[in-house]
Amino acid sequence: MSINICICGGGGLGHVIAGVAAHKGFNVSVLTRHPEQWNPSLLIENCRGNTFSGSLACVTANPAEVIPHSDIVLLCLPGFAIEEELLHIQPFLQEKTCIGSVVSCTGFFFTAYRILGKTASLFGFQRAPFIARVQTYGQKALLLGYKKELQIATVNISKSDILLRTLQEMLDTPVRMLHHFLEAVSYHEIPGFYNSWDEESSELLIACDNEFQQILKALPVRIEPIPTLLEYYDSYDARSLTRKIRSIIAFKHIPAPMEKTEKGFLPDFKSRYFTEDFPFGLLIIKSIADVLNICTPNIDKILLWGQDVLNKEYIHEGELKGKDLSETGYINADLFYKLLKN
Repeated sequence: MSINICICGGGGLGHVIAGVAAHKGFNVSVLTRHPEQWNPSLLIENCRGNTFSGSLACVTANPAEVIPHSDIVLLCLPGFAIEEELLHIQPFLQEKTCIGSVVSCTGFFFTAYRILGKTASLFGFQRAPFIARVQTYGQKALLLGYKKELQIATVNISKSDILLRTLQEMLDTPVRMLHHFLEAVSYHEIPGFYNSWDEESSELLIACDNEFQQILKALPVRIEPIPTLLEYYDSYDARSLTRKIRSIIAFKHIPAPMEKTEKGFLPDFKSRYFTEDFPFGLLIIKSIADVLNICTPNIDKILLWGQDVLNKEYIHEGELKGKDLSETGYINADLFYKLLKN
């Protein structure tokens, strides 16, 4: 019997995993925001000099077309996008469906448990299966590196051995089962903050900068001295920005904010990356945007993820009226316009 796989996300990993799985004979569909840009088949070129293709069963932006028929749904998304995607697909999930994430350290198990409930069948990889890059969106991708072995953790999956064998065949890599899901959310060493920067991160950063530029245009300031993100980094798109960030020597040895635990290294949510950059950085930009009636959907995504991991509430029911707003640098309309008059 053919196994139906749905890949959620159109980044490098989404392209490569969909192409590899389709080439292996799985019935693969892709759920993406840009289905019109995809070919019916994907061309994958790997680091061993091999090129192969895989035909896709369906590429769509509508979860109703693919989720109900899927045996496995695999989220190939950054952490900030997981909640939104789970809410997107939740109405169409079947009891038999296994829902997984290519990386678990961004809170996948906790987010999925909260949204899908305690009976959801979940699995998550400890690390991303491949090093992957998109060469031509929706058409060709590069598999730049295999892992010697992959590790996954599961929650509420009774036949985990079948899932394990399926993933091994699908990804052409040995897969080992971890004893507890917490083992999949930790690191054995501290990763570099910028060394692992990818195109998805660049795409989000560019989208946030576009929103920031809209705010600047609505303010009584000269925008010429404030370059766009792409101008500042002498880049022209997400791919070139990713190359630029990863090539900056000063960035190479900056570690990600982590703390050591018995299970390994976990994100340090007491780091200023979280305690300052969210409530006294991004939230100030968001509050000014609200005063100016400028929509910031991408900034909102990051703030919602940040308040979740920090156990804070800044945004409530889509508005800046959370119970922890007083602990931040929030600027209300009255203060904003008083300052502008000075």
